[in-house]
Amino acid sequence: MAWLTAATALLTTLGSAPAGAAGEWQKVGADARSGVSGLAYEGTTEDGTGVRVLAVHDNKRSGQQRLSRITHREGSDTVSPLTWDGPEPVDLEAIEAIPGMPGEYLALTSRGVLFRVKVAGSTATVVDYTPLPAIGEGDDFESFALVAQNGKLAALWADRGTGPDRPATLYAAPLTFAAWGQPLFGAVTNRTYRSTHPDDAGTRHISDIAVTAAGRLVVGSAADAGDDGPFDSAVSDAGRVTISATGRVRVSLAASPTVLGTYPQYKIEAVECLPDSTDTLLGTDDENLGGYVRTVSLCGA
Repeated sequence: MAWLTAATALLTTLGSAPAGAAGEWQKVGADARSGVSGLAYEGTTEDGTGVRVLAVHDNKRSGQQRLSRITHREGSDTVSPLTWDGPEPVDLEAIEAIPGMPGEYLALTSRGVLFRVKVAGSTATVVDYTPLPAIGEGDDFESFALVAQNGKLAALWADRGTGPDRPATLYAAPLTFAAWGQPLFGAVTNRTYRSTHPDDAGTRHISDIAVTAAGRLVVGSAADAGDDGPFDSAVSDAGRVTISATGRVRVSLAASPTVLGTYPQYKIEAVECLPDSTDTLLGTDDENLGGYVRTVSLCGA
């Protein structure tokens, strides 16, 4: 587990990722096939003025784009498609870098199939894929996060929920990897979560999850009235997650989540805390209206 110990230290010692001061929304997709369903930090640009992130797209047909690289600078974004090498996922909704394994990521589909991929240059190669454990009836997933603490690793994911009658269900489990690359999950626990905002019939209570280095849960929520909107979103302080020295995962959700920011007219599906920084990169999948990213400051301790 030495790589996890190093990864935990890395999360607290990385130099600040210079995404720039909080800015306005910047368009990175023009239609329903190029919205941002999830983001994963990849690294800084060579000149230190921006960041590179991987973005997944929720496309379903064979041959459609699954993964892109966004180079983000305030006032300037470029998008480069990546080649997906391996079995094609259907409806990717989240992606997360694996701590201590440079270039490796876990990407999740809405039905709960988790793909482990290795990214080199402009190609993402599938290493393995497996279903999530403990999938509940009607679960629809849009979020996935990894947490490294005390030399251990845990995974968080959530059924997004729908409106007042179905809150989100947040799942958590210890995570290890088999020698051949397959993700292996320990005992799964779950908690229900209701967003403070939005709170209408079209609310997805959890549209993405990010975890700060201190273990704070930063959660996106979104309302979707159809492919042409209107949309509404918020990012909230939802609680904390800790992993004990023995690997026990504990999730403490706030009884009343604190709304950190609201974003009318946008459907946030990606929340990514940038290393050693309060900077947070938000991404939207606004269906027929395309996709946008924006830097805000939400990921403090």
